[in-house]
Amino acid sequence: MSRSQRTLDPSYELMDDHEGHSLIYRQHGFPSPLVRWHFHKEYELHLIVASAGKVFIGDYIGNFSPDTLFLTGPNLPHNWISQMAPGEAVAERDMLVNFTDEVLESGTAVFAELKDLQPLLARAQYGIEFRCPHTIGEARQLLQRIADSQGMTRLGNFFILMELLAACDDYQLLSDRTAAQLADEHHVDRINRAVDYIFQRYAQELSQEEVAEYLGMTPTYFSRFFKQATGRGFVEFVNRLRVSKSCELLTQSDKPVTEVCFESGFNNISNFNRRFQQLKGMTPSGYRRLVTQRFTAQNLY
Repeated sequence: MSRSQRTLDPSYELMDDHEGHSLIYRQHGFPSPLVRWHFHKEYELHLIVASAGKVFIGDYIGNFSPDTLFLTGPNLPHNWISQMAPGEAVAERDMLVNFTDEVLESGTAVFAELKDLQPLLARAQYGIEFRCPHTIGEARQLLQRIADSQGMTRLGNFFILMELLAACDDYQLLSDRTAAQLADEHHVDRINRAVDYIFQRYAQELSQEEVAEYLGMTPTYFSRFFKQATGRGFVEFVNRLRVSKSCELLTQSDKPVTEVCFESGFNNISNFNRRFQQLKGMTPSGYRRLVTQRFTAQNLY
């Protein structure tokens, strides 16, 4: 199986390395076999350490960069794809912790204080991105302590981290759909191939018929299949990828809006403006001004 087939499909991941422990700590680079569109019964707290790219959580598509922090709930499909040159790699891209409902449910029966985490875990069913720089900085230090410790000390650091995140009110809920609506083991390989194919070509002219032919499906069947698996129709999915790319360009460059439009994959400025307004609630120019104002305000402190 090629790396492109492994990368982007909601395949089920069975984590058999708990070894009697309450949580799993991992860190890995990119590319990695762990980087693929998948889901599992565990919650996942995921910090990006290096590189930038696209994040897919449920039916959400967005951008990530170093020091972005996410929490996903059980069985919610997710993936982070770094945008790097062919052959480029990073040794350490991710720091993450996986834990199950059983750990916290059992603990709550003994330690009433753990009930304070329930609102956070409920929000995680939709995926959460934490936005507060101070919280993310502290979370990174606590993740490092988890990495460097074992036993009760590791578990203690984990609960301190969860308490920190539960108190954070600067966050964004991501997916409109929950795991029950999206996780499906029966279409694993084909949806993986479809999303990978689209991701590699969304900035070019791309039709539903082309992707359907690539998968060996009729366009009508592909349309139903793709929406069921991703929570979005093909056109909406591609437009969200393109708007996400345009947000990245508007934030990180001084390119004219017209150039951003075409580089993101839109073929005319009016369609670009309309789609951007629908998804972001403002014009591309307004978005760039807002980002600039926020960046300037942050630098004042």
